[in-house]
Amino acid sequence: MNAAKKTVTVVCGCFNEVDNIDEWHKRVTALFEGLPQYELDMIIIDNASSDGTVARLREIAARDHRVKVILNARNFGHIRSPYHALVQARGDAVIVMASDLQDPPEAIPDFLKQWEAGHSSVVGVKEKTADSAIFFFVRRIYYKLVERFAEIQTIQNFTGFGLYDQRVIEICRQINDPYPYFRGLVAEIGLPTAKVPFKQAVRHRGLTKNNLYSLYDLGMLGLTNHSKVPLRLAAMLGFAMSAFSFIVGVIYLVYKLLFWQQFAVGIAPVVIGLFLFSSVQLFFIGVVGEYIGSMHTQIMNRPHVIERERINFPPTVNPSPIIAPVAVERAAH
Repeated sequence: MNAAKKTVTVVCGCFNEVDNIDEWHKRVTALFEGLPQYELDMIIIDNASSDGTVARLREIAARDHRVKVILNARNFGHIRSPYHALVQARGDAVIVMASDLQDPPEAIPDFLKQWEAGHSSVVGVKEKTADSAIFFFVRRIYYKLVERFAEIQTIQNFTGFGLYDQRVIEICRQINDPYPYFRGLVAEIGLPTAKVPFKQAVRHRGLTKNNLYSLYDLGMLGLTNHSKVPLRLAAMLGFAMSAFSFIVGVIYLVYKLLFWQQFAVGIAPVVIGLFLFSSVQLFFIGVVGEYIGSMHTQIMNRPHVIERERINFPPTVNPSPIIAPVAVERAAH
């Protein structure tokens, strides 16, 4: 390895991307052929694919020893798995992107320019998308909501696609969050950050792995990890509704005492009040439950993933005592 060159590690996670991973590899390697001043390194983490992706990754790693592969023991989700690969990266700069080619590799030279200009983080900001306009609109509303509620200055339309200096990666290792919201962590760290706009391409092959639950999980994680506003809103609204209920109760009592025969209260106010207060209580119990669940995850402090196998990693890499024996043994063969 040329010591004068800076190493750039490109990290991507994949799950059932057999139709895309070959083209992803070709486009990334072709791009770096035009950037001879950098040494390319790649880490691909597979989240227990079942469609032939693993066999394809073995083929790619066999012909290109710059490609390091992590095979998870099971599917650990779209949050923990890519983050685990991220903190394994040792390059001077680390580029994180998806393997479905919706994050364009062609944006990498712009990332590198901003990094060389002194920015510790260079984030891709999705200004346009070839996907559904409705989903893009809903996501914009969510980003604005998080920005309003969060205790930090968040980055709108940022999905994690970007470049991060090794200093940023080292801080992430030290934080050691078992269920991280990486987009929020970048803003939380607060080092100089540049924004590079890009247009998200349409997925040409395969199906998206995001469903309603995974999107809800990611969205709620962004709120609970970086804002206490929902909890405080629950407390304030609860106090306000209690005061309102007390005032209404006093008014009803006085009115009934003054017009005992003429004023028939009926059950309608009781039923309406019961359903109103019950729905509000259930909603905020759910909000509190999300925070308790987040605390439970932090207390459990489980590893991001359990690795089944590593390919092309040097035997000296020892990321975790839980997985080290398997990882080293596999790497040695």
